[in-house]
Amino acid sequence: MSDRSFGSRLFDILNAAMLLIVAMITVIPFLFIVSGSLTPAEELLRKGVVLIPSELSLDAYRYIFSTDALVRSLLVTIYITAVGTLVNLFFTSLTAYGLARRDLYGRRALMLMIIFTMLFNGGIIPTFLVVKAFGLLDSYNSLIIPTAISAFNLIILKNFFQQLPDGLEEAAKIDGCNDFGILFRIVLPLSTPALATFALFYAVGHWNTFFSAILYINDSAKWPIQVLLRQVVIMSQGGIGDSTQFHEQFIAPPPQTVSMAVIVVSTLPILLVYPFLQKHFTKGLLLGSIKG
Repeated sequence: MSDRSFGSRLFDILNAAMLLIVAMITVIPFLFIVSGSLTPAEELLRKGVVLIPSELSLDAYRYIFSTDALVRSLLVTIYITAVGTLVNLFFTSLTAYGLARRDLYGRRALMLMIIFTMLFNGGIIPTFLVVKAFGLLDSYNSLIIPTAISAFNLIILKNFFQQLPDGLEEAAKIDGCNDFGILFRIVLPLSTPALATFALFYAVGHWNTFFSAILYINDSAKWPIQVLLRQVVIMSQGGIGDSTQFHEQFIAPPPQTVSMAVIVVSTLPILLVYPFLQKHFTKGLLLGSIKG
């Protein structure tokens, strides 16, 4: 017989029911998008909302892949995400390790300046002028360099580095390691859960790059997938869109179906990354949040 009380079992049941409802609220809209992208045009126009189509149609996907615009935007986004995440992890780790050293001169002043950036920023126009002054306009670097370090992630990673035993660093120095050797050969391998968590945060941020791309990228050939998705949505609403992005020999499906197909294509790759980081995500999420 279980030792758990009736109230404890009731709480578990209600908690599971609530989580199931929240999961359904989260999943059902995405299922609607996937089903809508695979629904024949006639059925979608007739029913409006379709969760289980009577038959599958790939017309929307054939249409959006009838040109290299979507593939090019996907490759651009993959490049920005991969390179940007590596840059983020490198500079965040390097800075966090330096700030975690208690013998760093001016450490407190540096931390105050970093915290200040979490509360205040220069704004859109000053940031644009800085990006322009450095000659980053219309280049992928404009989407990577200005966001090379997240102050919040930096502070969490610094706190995690401070929780590592001091004996590891002392032993490494006895073996002849310098500061870079300690960081890359000792500290970072022990920080895999934290780095995996921040890699996921940074990667999702780069994958969803939208506003910065609109501000800094004028060449449509360099648009990331989210900007192209915006263009498709504008076209579907009858706005001023660049319809030449898609091949005219294909009969265009309903704009709603095309929008859903692009959403699926732009969302699926980043969703596939999560299972590979899931085992580190739960453990790494709270690392550095408390003093060990």
